This record gives sequence, structure tokens and C-alpha cells, in this order.
Amino acid sequence: MQGLSVRGVVRAISAFLALSLVLGCSVLAWAGSAAGSSASTKAKSAPSIRLPGAAYNALETINPERIRWHVRYLSHDLLEGRGTGQRGGDIAAEYMATQFAEAGLKPAGDHGTFMQKIPLVGVTTLPETQFSLVPKQGETMNLKPLDEYVAYDQTQQPQSEVDAEIVYVGYGIEAPEYNWDDYKGTDVHGKVLLMLVNEPPSDDPKFFKGKALTYYGRWTYKYEEAVRRGAVGAILVHQTEMASYPWEVVRNSNSGEKSYLKLEGPALKVASWVHFDVGKRLALASGMNLDKMMQDARTRDFHPVVLGARLKAHMVSKVRSFESNNVLAILPGSDKRVADEAVIYTAHYDHFGIRPDMPGDNIFNGANDNATGCGILLELARAFGTAAARPRRSIIFAAVTAEEQGLLGSEYLGKHPPVPAGKISLDLNYDDVKPLGAPEEVEVSGAERTTFYPIVEAMAKEFRLAIRPDARPEAGHFYRSDHFSLARVGIPSFSINEGMKYKGHTEAWGVQQEKEYVEKHYHQPSDEYHPEMDFVGDSAMARFGFALGWEAASQAKLIGWQHGDEFESARVKSQQ
Repeated sequence: MQGLSVRGVVRAISAFLALSLVLGCSVLAWAGSAAGSSASTKAKSAPSIRLPGAAYNALETINPERIRWHVRYLSHDLLEGRGTGQRGGDIAAEYMATQFAEAGLKPAGDHGTFMQKIPLVGVTTLPETQFSLVPKQGETMNLKPLDEYVAYDQTQQPQSEVDAEIVYVGYGIEAPEYNWDDYKGTDVHGKVLLMLVNEPPSDDPKFFKGKALTYYGRWTYKYEEAVRRGAVGAILVHQTEMASYPWEVVRNSNSGEKSYLKLEGPALKVASWVHFDVGKRLALASGMNLDKMMQDARTRDFHPVVLGARLKAHMVSKVRSFESNNVLAILPGSDKRVADEAVIYTAHYDHFGIRPDMPGDNIFNGANDNATGCGILLELARAFGTAAARPRRSIIFAAVTAEEQGLLGSEYLGKHPPVPAGKISLDLNYDDVKPLGAPEEVEVSGAERTTFYPIVEAMAKEFRLAIRPDARPEAGHFYRSDHFSLARVGIPSFSINEGMKYKGHTEAWGVQQEKEYVEKHYHQPSDEYHPEMDFVGDSAMARFGFALGWEAASQAKLIGWQHGDEFESARVKSQQ
């Protein structure tokens, strides 16, 4: 009954807050549910947050129980894990569209519909595939799929043959701004590149941003760089400490069908990961030591090493062309002068579907990841859609597909937005917002890179939420969710999530919850809905995001990136 008592407190103070609004006082957007305490009525110092009465009244209606029922439905077994291009995923998309329509929003997809169709290709690596490492000494290593390696043929062909020399290229990074080049001019055309996950470790914020992972450390970058250099394959050596997740996550994320945007250029015949133990065996058979190889890769003096080993792979794939949908809705802005500009909210609705070869529970329900974000998105859409007034700029709601396949839905959205990217002021993304109770912190990693950050700081104070630095910067969360796709086309973007401190618990408790989730439930069938989940925190993040979005839509100017940020040039280009 905690949610009811909190709403009672909010109703009790609403009359006074309305009077404060009339008198022109700064609004305390909402703090009660977020911090478990009554809202303060004191005006805050600049920048002043002055939400109009209609906005506050709409914000006040955001309800944790409505988020709960969205999460329960979307993560139910009947939706079969919301697989991309699969029945359950399509049902989830229709559910999102129906909810947007019920909220009174207008379609923003193709041809007057809520759906933005995305041409995709599904690739399933078949059992006939053979993946063998042939070292210069010792026996051929015929690897076992899922246990020892995962691999996909990104050329989207039914069969491909690879018999190519393996070249160890350290982290596989060329980053001129950090004076780093793992390739040193080596011609790797037609080769298979053996790479480490992540990037060179550092505590120096001016060197690969210190402990924070940059895009250079992401597996997507490494594959992209291999293609640019003409390689036919890439092998990433997994290590839990460097990747920030265990091998089970790699295995589950790369089993069954994997989706790709329809191919428009060259691609890898073999895009693969191998277990750390396999990497050690290959190094040993090549007369080397993997620990020393990893140590050598941490210096600028590193040069590529020809192992003398080969990859022999017979890739056999089931390939199917299909369409999946982003679900797009819009609330037109009230000011004709800027109604063609927008603020966008995003959350991905897809997960991994069903894995037929897995015994027992094989449905990847994705309750936390990301039925929670969808529940928040729908509650935001309802609150905005039923508000007595509208913000100046338009508000777009995007439930995107194929995030788990490599941010494909948001990548397509970034390239084909319903409003030109240069006119989208901000993207606020929700992904994996755990229902753990009332948060006392908020994480907005990446917000500090935008000109909007002073408002974010002021709003957090109004909500009595401490801004927590990224709890695990080495995991590179900024580059692992859909806001990154929009940032790449210049749109100021970041995700909103809880920190580690919750009311009634120590910070250590929050850290332990996160650790247990990553180790036991992340990308596992056990990520399921449970009745005891406490969605007060999800509603807190929704209310915080509502206030930020309304404020962003009311700014005198469009939001930008801080000078010198890696996305600044894309922003400038989008507005030319």
C-alpha cells in the first residue's frame, strides 16, 4: 500500500503547489515518491524550474501501478520473449501502438500509421557450421559452439568459407586523438583479426576517458574497424573482467537468430567471440602466452603479431529477410513557431525471444530489460497525451526494435527520424529500470556532455535525487543503449536510470542487487516479472523524465553538445 500513501501525500499538497504556481514560484516537480518524503515548497535558486500548472498536474498522475501492469503484460510468457521479427515481438509492437493511440497521440510512422518498417535480415548459424583454429604447433582446435565460441556470417549469405591467417591486433583500435594505433600500417586485408575486448586501461580521464569505456572498446566498433581494413573475420577474446559481463551473456546474446539491417556494403564472413580459455590455448599453441600478449597490448609500442595459426571456418546460415517495426507517436507542439522541433523519448521493446535448444525455461521474458522502459514510456505518453495543455515543441515517443541485436531499430530511427535530426532538441532514453523501491539517486550519464546539464542538475535537486556518476563506467553503458544511435547523428541524448542508493537500504545493498542481476539474470530466462517488484522507483524516473522533457521542449533554444564533445560535429552537420 506504499504507493497509495504516497499518492495521498501528493494530493494533500497539490492545492498549495497550485497556489505557488499562480504566484510564480518555482515548482517542486515531484519528490515524494522518489525520496519517500513530503515535497518541499521552497523556491530554488537558478536555473529556475517553472513547470506550468497543466504540466505539474499531468506529472502528478504518473502511477507506479500502471507501469507495473505494462511490465507484467510485456514480459508474460504469452509474448514469447518479444523476439525481433517474431510473433511475440510483433504483438508487443501492436500493444505499444494501441496504448499510444489510447493516450491521444498521433501516428508518426510510415503512411499515417504508428509503425516505421525496418528492412532486416535474420541470420541463424546452423549446426553444420565448423569453426576450427589451426595453430602452427599441436592439433587442430575444433571448437564447440556456444560453450567455446559464437559466430555469425554478417555477409547474409547461406554459406561462406574462410581459410585465413590470424593476426593478433591487441585491442584493434586506431584512435588518433589518443595517439593510439594498434595496426601500425599493417595490411590485414583478407586476414582474421584476433582482438581483446574493451580498450587500454587507464585512470587518466584524458586517455580513453580513464575508467569510462569509450566507443573504441565496444565490440561493434571492433567489427566495423575490421571491415574497414578489409579483414574477412574477427575473433574477440572474452574476459569477464574486461567485458563487464560473464560468458553466459555472450552465449545467450549470440544464440539463435541474429538480426541485421539489410546489407549495404562489405561485411565479415566470421564475426565471432571465443571463450578466454580458448584464447589461452591458441596462444600457447602459437608459442605465446596470453597474459603477456594482453600486457603488451596496453602500450603504444604494440605492433600486430602474426600468430602462424589459421582460422578454418565453414559458415552455414539460415537467412531470411523480414521487417520489424519501430513504433512512433507524436504529440504536436503548441507553439507554431517551434512545433516542427521536438523532444523524443525512447525505449526498446524487443528481447531475445525463445531459444528452442535450451532445456527447461527457454523464454527470455526481459522484464527488467526492457519491459520496464516500455512501461515508463507508455506512462509518459499517457501523462503527456492527457495533459490539459501541451509543451511548445512537439514530443515524440519511440518504442524501438532490435536493440538486443545491436541497436538496429534506433540506428534506423536516427537515419530516418520523423523530424529532422537537427530539429530534435533532446532524446531521453529508458532501459532496464529495476523495480527496487524508492531511489535516492539518479544516473544520467552523458547528460553532462550536453548544454542541458544545468537544468538536469537543478531538476535533480527539486526531486531530492543525488546525481550519481556512472556506477560502472568501465561497462560503457553510454554506448550500449539506444540513445547512442541518436547521439551518433548529433541529437543530444542520454538515458535516465536509478543510482545505487534506495530509501531504507544502504548503498552496498543497491550495489549487491546490481551485481546479482548482472551475474544471474541479465540476458537470462530468469529476468521475469514478480508480484513483489516495487515500481515506485520506475514512476520516480518517469516523473523526473517528464519534467526534463517538458522543460527541454520549452527552452528558448535547441539543446546542443558541449564544445569539443565527440558528437558536436555531427550536431553541426545535422543543422546545416
